[in-house]
Amino acid sequence: MPLGEYLMEIASDTNFDLLAYRGALRTMLDYTSPGYIFHPIEIDDGRIAIIAIGSGFDGSGDPEVVSRRREFGMDRLLSLEESIRAEIPGFDRAGQIGYYAECILGGLHGLDIGDLAAGFDAEAGWARDLAAHLGPLARGERERFIEATSLDAARYGERFPTRRTSSLAALLELAGVVQV
Repeated sequence: MPLGEYLMEIASDTNFDLLAYRGALRTMLDYTSPGYIFHPIEIDDGRIAIIAIGSGFDGSGDPEVVSRRREFGMDRLLSLEESIRAEIPGFDRAGQIGYYAECILGGLHGLDIGDLAAGFDAEAGWARDLAAHLGPLARGERERFIEATSLDAARYGERFPTRRTSSLAALLELAGVVQV
């Protein structure tokens, strides 16, 4: 059985409850993560994709493993500005900016990243740091994605329409990325 279908059966058996799904995997594998694990998701054409979803505020799937969100007191998605302002001991500011830049890359493929790009302020210091990190990643992203997925340019265009939010456009402009 393909992995996506296998994981979908587990998710279905837990009524798609993320904490119950994590708990079921923990029982089966004797492992969980305080952060991300893989979850199945059905896409429009019926195939099953596998995505990484972080642990919830309420748990990791094992009462002995404190979720990162619980550990850091994050009960909702934080904007980059909020996460950088958070006073967390040992917080990796550069790592957070890099992580955020990687998430923003989805917007280059037409994914709605409005929740990540909302309220973008090009004058903020963190925005310049993000743009400096994003620029090199964004240049050539489409080509790397096409190669990694074995799609040709025409099929890529069919599956990933180009649409960008104004916040993403402003960020790409700040990053010096004219065309991706």
